[in-house]
Amino acid sequence: MILITGASGAMGSVLARKLHEKGEKIRACVMPGDPFVSRIENICDDIRYADISRNSDVAGICNGIKTVYHLAAVIISKDDSIFERVNVNGTRNLMEEASSANVGHFIYISSASVVYPFPTPYSLSKRKAEEIVNNSPVKYTIIRPTLVYGKIGGQEFDMYLSYLKKFPIVPFIGSGKALKSPVFVEDIIWGLIALNNKEKIYGKVYNFCGDEQLSMLDFSRLCLKLLGIPGKPIVFLPVWLCKFIAVIMEMFMKNPPLKWQVIAGIIQDANLNPDSAKKELGYNPAKVSERLPGCFPRL
Repeated sequence: MILITGASGAMGSVLARKLHEKGEKIRACVMPGDPFVSRIENICDDIRYADISRNSDVAGICNGIKTVYHLAAVIISKDDSIFERVNVNGTRNLMEEASSANVGHFIYISSASVVYPFPTPYSLSKRKAEEIVNNSPVKYTIIRPTLVYGKIGGQEFDMYLSYLKKFPIVPFIGSGKALKSPVFVEDIIWGLIALNNKEKIYGKVYNFCGDEQLSMLDFSRLCLKLLGIPGKPIVFLPVWLCKFIAVIMEMFMKNPPLKWQVIAGIIQDANLNPDSAKKELGYNPAKVSERLPGCFPRL
């Protein structure tokens, strides 16, 4: 049986469906009260409701499991301590369970943000989680995806589209020169399935990104075009000003719309090299300029 954490998410639900179609038995781990569990109810053989940050919730969750796909993580939060609690402690709890149950392969879905020269609370939590995975006796593989998009989800992509639509003029952080390689969700899923039952990829790190680099500004203009507002004006704001505004907002607002994590994600490169994944896994991602139009209108 295969365990998928975060199985009801935009990526996890597609992975569960594809593995189910291949005849695999799936155990899903989802949060109690998850509103999207209906996506996987007819796919998974066993659904466990658990908060991975609590030891008692995940006790025995890896029993009878041959492979773990650990996708569950908090990406956006107004409380930075949640990154440590879920992304770090949750990963530690799962690794301990995997070790106790003699799981054959632990596949950890990390993030391209772990290589940011200017880290965020989120990227630091993913770095710490990678260290936990690296230091475990369980055989593992680490995957670092870039910005994920699809016909439905993912979270960061939809939030950015909402931001582009929100104002009559788009306030743009920085120059827009940071390079990105957005990746189509089904390309990531293909790569994840290619990891299953392959011993030669134990202990390795693979970058799962799209097959095209474009600047954050060009990506934003492409999104505006697909949203039907191609002529929407953009005003460029200096990074120092955005940082200052973020600090002031954090002083006076419980949930500020502008935080360092948002700024860092826009001004830093996320164009990792996927060559080893292409060579060793047959990973063959699409270009964002070719795939993204098919994801509109949004569902």
